[in-house]
Amino acid sequence: MNKIRTATVITTLGLVAAMMAGCASAEASSTGDDNGTGDSAPVDELRLGYFANVTHAPALVGLEEGLIQDALGDVDVTTQVFNAGPAAIEALSAGAIDATYIGPNPSINTFIQSGGESARIVAGAATGGAALVVRDGIDSPDDLEGTTLASPQLGNTQDVALRKWLADEGYQTDTSGGGDVQVTPTENAQTLTLFQQGQLDGAWLPEPWVSRLVLDAGAHVLVDEADLWDDGAFPTTVLLVRRQFLDEHPDVVADLLKGHEAAVQWIADNPAEAPAVINGAIEKETGKPLDDAVIQRALEHVTFSVDPHAETFQTLVENGIEAGTQKDGSIEGLFDLRLLNEQLTAAGEDTVSAAGLGED
Repeated sequence: MNKIRTATVITTLGLVAAMMAGCASAEASSTGDDNGTGDSAPVDELRLGYFANVTHAPALVGLEEGLIQDALGDVDVTTQVFNAGPAAIEALSAGAIDATYIGPNPSINTFIQSGGESARIVAGAATGGAALVVRDGIDSPDDLEGTTLASPQLGNTQDVALRKWLADEGYQTDTSGGGDVQVTPTENAQTLTLFQQGQLDGAWLPEPWVSRLVLDAGAHVLVDEADLWDDGAFPTTVLLVRRQFLDEHPDVVADLLKGHEAAVQWIADNPAEAPAVINGAIEKETGKPLDDAVIQRALEHVTFSVDPHAETFQTLVENGIEAGTQKDGSIEGLFDLRLLNEQLTAAGEDTVSAAGLGED
């Protein structure tokens, strides 16, 4: 698969309480066929979640260019936009959406908390594109004591990465905002405003918010998360499907994957057009386009691929436990890449691995 480097917002801590209490699906006990034969009645709608972030560009492009709807045919796609993963997980767990583009840590959390019943990762979407950006005067980890840093939401992928990195640097944090460094989960647009007002010292964010703070607010990158992973490859976005929906409607999920693959390929094949399409989709959801320099910088730090990099997920589990945002548990079975690999094989592409953590 070629690669390039390249509306509803929910942020309340009440969602975090639901996440920590379990995030188990209201329909966790699947009544479908575990072999994916899909014996239930046909559906005429697929409800899809995503974020208005550059790291969710396959969703943005897939919807904007009609690739997902074309692949779904007579099944209508309806969408819901979120700010961060835990909020999307609550919607998925409640049966309000069927699938969502999301970060890996909330995916891990719902799987563990539900005993493996809630959802399955069916594809990757993006790697890279997250960093800790800080104000002037902070030039090393030693300068962070007593500062206030933001993350998109408690327990989301960037929140876990921030807390884990701070712990490695010898700082204590807690989920209520205490410790040597205060971590304040904040909606991304509000983070930009607060940083510009001098009320935040920095934030660990996904693109395009890293580039917005750098170019629009004078921040600088203290830690590029790519530097913390082998070969710089760490998953930022995956495609997660409610298990019951996958079991009962594998044909619909297969069509969703066709649209998803088409979107990833479109980005690879259209590097000149992709920034404008992605930016147009972001403008529709946020009411304002990104500056050209912001979208260009953001895309330079993200790689789009259907490979979910399952080999990194056990490390992500350990990071979440250390961060105090999830419980220990097995993630064996988290991935179901069979439909994706069938399509990759048919297209003559290399298949992707579940790294022993599910079906491939």
